[in-house]
Amino acid sequence: MATTTVLVVFATRNGSTRQVAEDVAETLRAEGAQVDCRPAREVREPLRLYDLVVIGAPLYNGRWHRDARRFLKRHRQNLPPIAVFGVGPRTDHGPTWLRSRNQLDRALSRFPWVTPTTVALFGGVDPPGRRNRRDLRDWVAIRTWTHRLTQLAARQTPPTL
Repeated sequence: MATTTVLVVFATRNGSTRQVAEDVAETLRAEGAQVDCRPAREVREPLRLYDLVVIGAPLYNGRWHRDARRFLKRHRQNLPPIAVFGVGPRTDHGPTWLRSRNQLDRALSRFPWVTPTTVALFGGVDPPGRRNRRDLRDWVAIRTWTHRLTQLAARQTPPTL
């Protein structure tokens, strides 16, 4: 069976989305995928070498991080299958999660050429230096979602003969 090649890209302001992306990459590697993990703004080369691209970015004031939006515009042509995650809510309140998910869906709707295989929303983290800093990242949920990515990518990777 062919090894799945995955690019995990991220946009971040304070580093918490980078931590999620690195965890996604590490989980994929543990499951046998060949993985590159890099900031979205640094990826300039064509993506044809990858079976799957995972892009993650935070939501700030209802907008998805600029580097993620620019990545999707820059790689509009020949985009391989893509999975998306957003990092958003910093309060564990149902309407906040719903609002953040709607914001992520609205952000993705601006890119009609993108049809993600899966979209996830994970909790966020208060900026550094904040008193009583909250961290709503659920690492079990992140790894469960990542495990499903491996299964999706395996189904989309043609067998080698």
